[in-house]
Amino acid sequence: MGIYIAVFAIGYLIGSINFSVILSRKMAGFDLREKGSKNAGTTNMLRTVGKKGALFVLILDILKGVAAVLIAKLISGDYNQAVACQIAAFAVVLGHTFPIFFEFRGGKGVATSIGVLLVLNWQIGLICLVYGILMIILTRMVSLGSITAAILFPVLTVFIRNHYIATGFNYVIFGAIMACFVLFNHRSNIKRLNNGTENRISFKK
Repeated sequence: MGIYIAVFAIGYLIGSINFSVILSRKMAGFDLREKGSKNAGTTNMLRTVGKKGALFVLILDILKGVAAVLIAKLISGDYNQAVACQIAAFAVVLGHTFPIFFEFRGGKGVATSIGVLLVLNWQIGLICLVYGILMIILTRMVSLGSITAAILFPVLTVFIRNHYIATGFNYVIFGAIMACFVLFNHRSNIKRLNNGTENRISFKK
């Protein structure tokens, strides 16, 4: 139990390091949570600060997910690595969404979830990533790509049994929990999608 508490705490604290807030203040002189969609994530960074800042945030947020899971695998040793890695994976996304260092006002955890998936199972991670990118290109809606890729994750765990970072626990349940959390974080986007008023990004800018 002590290992589980430790990997949760480490994952949450890593997730709480919100690079979009840090970099928007440093690069543009403002907190992006006060601009645009007021979301502390890559998309709002792109809209309010620019491509360079958004790229930095995307890479760093992905690495947060990677780091949390790898640390959990390292310190858990022979003690049920699958559960430890999944706890750390959820904790780092939770920390990104509700960061203790930034008044619990964070992002939606999509980029961090990408990092998590790529480490937990690189095959599933790549499929979800490519699918999400294609949806974004076709619809120009980041939220739709994120939501549908999140739903795809637990579906893929039913059929793909190999390439997991550790075995011994059902990834379907974990996938369902992660998908529900992503959907919760996108509840306002889902409402706008239903109303036909969701924001679109432009590839020309």
